[in-house]
Amino acid sequence: MKYKSQAVAKLYFIAAIGLFLGQILFGLIMGLQYVVGDFLFPAIPFNVARMVHTNLLIVWLLFGFMGASYFLIPEESETELFSPKLAIITFWVFLAAGAITVLGYLLVPYASLAKWTGNDLLNTMGREFLEQPLPTKVGIVLVALSWLFNITMTMLKGRKTAISLVLTLGMLGLAVFFLFSFYNPVNLVKDKFYWWWVVHLWVEGVWELILGAMLAFVLIKVTGVDREVVEKWLYVIITMTLVTGIIGTGHHYYWIGTPVYWQWWGSVFSALEPIPFFMMTVFAFNMVNKRRREHPNKAAVLWALGTSVMAFLGAGVWGFLHTLAPVNYYAHGTQLTAAHGHLAFYGAYALVVLTMISYAMPIIRGRAANPERAQIMEMWSFWLMTVSIFFITLFLTGAGIVQIWLQRISTTPMSFMAVQDQISIFYWAREAAGVVFLIGLLLYITSFFVKGESKAFE
Repeated sequence: MKYKSQAVAKLYFIAAIGLFLGQILFGLIMGLQYVVGDFLFPAIPFNVARMVHTNLLIVWLLFGFMGASYFLIPEESETELFSPKLAIITFWVFLAAGAITVLGYLLVPYASLAKWTGNDLLNTMGREFLEQPLPTKVGIVLVALSWLFNITMTMLKGRKTAISLVLTLGMLGLAVFFLFSFYNPVNLVKDKFYWWWVVHLWVEGVWELILGAMLAFVLIKVTGVDREVVEKWLYVIITMTLVTGIIGTGHHYYWIGTPVYWQWWGSVFSALEPIPFFMMTVFAFNMVNKRRREHPNKAAVLWALGTSVMAFLGAGVWGFLHTLAPVNYYAHGTQLTAAHGHLAFYGAYALVVLTMISYAMPIIRGRAANPERAQIMEMWSFWLMTVSIFFITLFLTGAGIVQIWLQRISTTPMSFMAVQDQISIFYWAREAAGVVFLIGLLLYITSFFVKGESKAFE
């Protein structure tokens, strides 16, 4: 480890993995509730399990992004972090706020939670993915600004690189677009219009900049390829990401009361969104093929390559499957959407955070890579999680296709609940694959406790 302040990343990485485990456990609870409706009812109703599952997803990824940036930026800037103390304070504030919020979801009726947390003063609650109480939303903004301030000040006093600039731009966008979570107009069309400014422009816009910067950093470190080559690729990829991602927001506007021209703008530009992900795949494999050294952390190389491939499949291919307006007319809001969401989040964001943790944690602990036995376990965890999430996606895709046929295309369409009974076999299969995913994650966690000889950090 070149800079002592990089060690603060360890706290964020540990919290991220712990929250990731929580997210998967609640995902398994939800999956079982799909087929056993009263499972854990009334202790954990489905709507509460879903809130916890999706909110933990957002929070653990943010912890991962923050930890990655606190490790990455000092090395890119060639200087110590501006304020390690601020980073540690931010960590505990964010962790406490997240824990209190999840406990609130689990222990307090949502209507009471809204009343007790000032929702009457500023109505922000009750929207999908943005269920957080007002104090939590304010806390997220403050945490994001603290994070952005610390990273920006570090970068300003040191070297400026393309990777640090792209990462900081992504973080700035993350903070700015989250502000639209405070805007909750009474008009439902306006509500959904601006709701996507958080949900879409985060995950299909600024988060992709963070993804690109983190992946480029790891590839430079593990391959030894010239920085200039990586930076050229990075600039091209983020340009395509911003152009297609921002205008591609229109593919969410098809059926919510917005003008008809969004069907064209949304279809055309969202159809182009797989391009930057395909470029990322080509970029990653090119860098590894042109590598100038064999890095001892082979597990990190596998995670990096897996990120590029699975991001292309999840965000690119499965996104394209139902993004064109004539297709979306039938597919909107079905299990096809869930299939895309699961593979895209895992491929684009979960994997890049795991890549960064796999590369950085051994270095923080004073060695270049984990012991060989630990790396073998890591690789097994990669394949277990990746194959199982791919099967989850296939099962949900099958469920979605049958759902579309029976519920929306058939000459004698069935009711929603009747269709759910018909596709329950897919939900059972999805649950089984989810258990395999959990085993893979537990194996990943266990790999960090394996002892053995490893190459010392140079």
